[in-house]
Amino acid sequence: MSGTRSDRRPREELSRVLVVDDEADIRELIDLTLVRMGLAAECVGSVGEARAALDAGPFQLCLTDMRLPDGVGLDIVRYIGDHHPQTPVAVITAFGSTENAVAALKAGAFDYLAKPVGLEQLRALVKSALRLPDGGRDSDEALPGLIGDSPAMQQVREMIEKLARSQAPIYISGESGSGKELAARLIHARSARSAGNFVPVNCGAIPENLMESEFFGYRKGAFTGAEGDRDGFFHAASGGTLFLDEVADLPLAMQVKLLRAIQEKRVRKVGAVTEEPVDVRIICATHRNLRDCVDKGSFRQDLYYRLNVIELRMPPLRERIEDISPLVDCILLRLCGEGRPRLSDEALKAMQLYAFPGNVRELENILERATALSSGAVIDSQDLHLEPEDNGSEAVGRGSETLDDYLNRLERQAILEALQKTDGNRTAAARLLGVTFRSMRYRLERLGIE
Repeated sequence: MSGTRSDRRPREELSRVLVVDDEADIRELIDLTLVRMGLAAECVGSVGEARAALDAGPFQLCLTDMRLPDGVGLDIVRYIGDHHPQTPVAVITAFGSTENAVAALKAGAFDYLAKPVGLEQLRALVKSALRLPDGGRDSDEALPGLIGDSPAMQQVREMIEKLARSQAPIYISGESGSGKELAARLIHARSARSAGNFVPVNCGAIPENLMESEFFGYRKGAFTGAEGDRDGFFHAASGGTLFLDEVADLPLAMQVKLLRAIQEKRVRKVGAVTEEPVDVRIICATHRNLRDCVDKGSFRQDLYYRLNVIELRMPPLRERIEDISPLVDCILLRLCGEGRPRLSDEALKAMQLYAFPGNVRELENILERATALSSGAVIDSQDLHLEPEDNGSEAVGRGSETLDDYLNRLERQAILEALQKTDGNRTAAARLLGVTFRSMRYRLERLGIE
């Protein structure tokens, strides 16, 4: 069955898909579906055959089963990541095997399908994969809205580029005002889903009794006032990205329904008897520590692991003080145009010593107030009206930071600078910092540095 139908078509005109499955009926089903989509399918039944086919490629997509006679699908995912990183790969997992799906996504898989394979979901996955942006473009191209060249922001940019090429659910952590929604919008804009809708939802702003109908929609007559059919957030984001902000505020009952919708990729409108397929990528965020919410019992552990496949940490402004100056220039330009005032050296220093508990959002508010109060072409430190936490000079720099937070910030900054100087070589960075590699690895894990 290996590629017989696709061989009769002019391969040079078709996108090529490698199908890896040891079950002949599954290979035939996928092969027929791909051929009807105008694609060329090559089918193999083992890890070894897949590696040989990939090396003889190229392929624009690989679909692999998780269980194979000489290994597992993760072996192929890792092989592609190491030798053919421009080829997106999706895995086919057993029904209900969430752990395998999550493991595949973390290993670098583009997406996954659950058995029995639904043809509608298969077609949606293939179409999405083949619209992936060209990974060969200039990776240094500036992402709009992300200002600053600190090591922390360089790491965020690199992560966004990688995450844009995946369908994996993403959890964006960070304090209020640190730019979580901006990061989510950039991931969507750089992804194959950019032509679809980006639908932001503040989970803490929806009344609990309306959550199900808002998320999943409803049928006419489902409840009093339902005068017609209405789509929910999932339908509005189908083909695009659903951004769940403040996801920790979801009540437990809604968490159960959200988990099923994410796992099954299907939703049932209120008042409907059947489910409808939806093609949605989930990105979530919260200013709270989601792991702590799980430990306290206010957030389901299974949903946490389903949402937190890949974490993107948005650094607080106090961890990238070198970015304050370019941020100030950009914000003042937006507020005042070309005739904008400038910050005095004392005002800039005061900002660099301030902890910014509200992060970039607070910086914008401070500058907006300062431009309104200042009468000249220069904004002085007194125009900023920064209020220190107490009278100690160090406290001015840390605001409400605890000692542990302050020390962690300094340690993180030192490590990121060392990694930047050594082009990401951890061994060389450890030597530069005067610590062992084992200590370096522990510190990277503790501080959440990729």
